[in-house]
Amino acid sequence: MKLATSERVRILKSEILSDDWYVLKKTTFDFLRQDGVWQRQSRETYDRGNGAVLLLHDRRRDTVVLVRQFRFPVFVNGHDGMLIEAPAGLLDDAAPEERIRAEVAEETGYRVRDVEKVFEAYMSPGSVTEKLYFFVADYQPADSVECGGGVEEEGEDIEVIELPLATALDMVRTGEIVDGKTIMLLQYVALRRGQAA
Repeated sequence: MKLATSERVRILKSEILSDDWYVLKKTTFDFLRQDGVWQRQSRETYDRGNGAVLLLHDRRRDTVVLVRQFRFPVFVNGHDGMLIEAPAGLLDDAAPEERIRAEVAEETGYRVRDVEKVFEAYMSPGSVTEKLYFFVADYQPADSVECGGGVEEEGEDIEVIELPLATALDMVRTGEIVDGKTIMLLQYVALRRGQAA
């Protein structure tokens, strides 16, 4: 009889290493291996809450709306820091669909009508607890009802970019778009249209 994972994990100790921006914990636990031996392990987890991301796609014109903003962790890892992404944000206790509508309006200025949830994914499961909810939505130029740009008080200084889908896919190939969640949504839309990159 196969044991549930919860029966194979015994948490022994959990300590908070940092609780500033988000919560960084170190946990020591015993894990029951497949060979029946309990092994002591220690892991750090970064808990920033769950999030949602959405790609706006105008099917008629075959364009997408992305944003460009400064990302400090990317900057300290050798990138110039100005990352091109699909609009995204943390849920902050809201339902994923509700939160992503507000986030897209805030970042891009576009009013989102019908959203389609396409999948959920853990982006860095070795150390980050965050699960992302992925959405796509159709848009038209008339749906741009505000200026976007993000919330200055939250340190956001966001540039809105509209591109042909083919150009965005080329930017993945050339390394101009390196954000994982954005690449996944661009690939999804391309596959849906029969244009896999």
